[in-house]
Amino acid sequence: MHLCRLVFAASLAVSPGCAYAEQPALRVVLVQPSGPQVPANLLRLSIRFAAQVEGAVLPRLSLLRADGTQIQQPFLEQELWSPDGKVLTVLLHPGRVKSGLIAHDERGPILSLGEDVTLALDGHPIKQWRVGPENTVGPAVSAWKISAVRVGSRQPIVVTLDEPIDGRDADYLAIADERDRRVAGRAQLANGESTWTFVPNSPWRAGAYKLVARGTLEDPAGNRLGGHFETPIHSPSGPPVDAVIPFAVAGAAH
Repeated sequence: MHLCRLVFAASLAVSPGCAYAEQPALRVVLVQPSGPQVPANLLRLSIRFAAQVEGAVLPRLSLLRADGTQIQQPFLEQELWSPDGKVLTVLLHPGRVKSGLIAHDERGPILSLGEDVTLALDGHPIKQWRVGPENTVGPAVSAWKISAVRVGSRQPIVVTLDEPIDGRDADYLAIADERDRRVAGRAQLANGESTWTFVPNSPWRAGAYKLVARGTLEDPAGNRLGGHFETPIHSPSGPPVDAVIPFAVAGAAH
């Protein structure tokens, strides 16, 4: 019997001698949340692969406790793929995440405060987290900080968020000018999805700008800008509403 070699790396393939070798080898580029900690009420995670994936991946995933025991049925039996077939989003079972539901009361929550958990693919660890407190508040744009940029430069603007957000799409945020025209450029999430950076295609001009956060922006626990995942079923949140944070680029180019 061959033993499967554990590979602690951002990119990995299934060992040829492993029991999973019958499955196509998959190389993982990134797992999000990418930071070291997740809330106890984590709702979703995503895995970016190096190439388009064929076939089901969910049966090949497992969530392990620190002692190596497998958490039973932590995932919703549904695979959500990006259009290019490279990013898989997996939901932790909402019935066990949201309090007050039958599954939560009968089977208990999936994660517990203070424990270490590991996400494994084909038996290989691909990401480890420490479980922190539940997050029932969600993003607060009033606490975000926007860095200053120099006129005439293509200096990246850096937005420090109050908490990590869902990392599937950096375009949850955008920059618009005083005429509400979107500024073209490249956006990226960093620091465990708690920092958003934007590099414009053209140099900054002096004037008024605004940071626009889409109302559909969520954190990993499913909280939106204007609504919380823990909102009672009989009191649903209203429709998503974008948030706008004005800022200015001042000074003259030299």
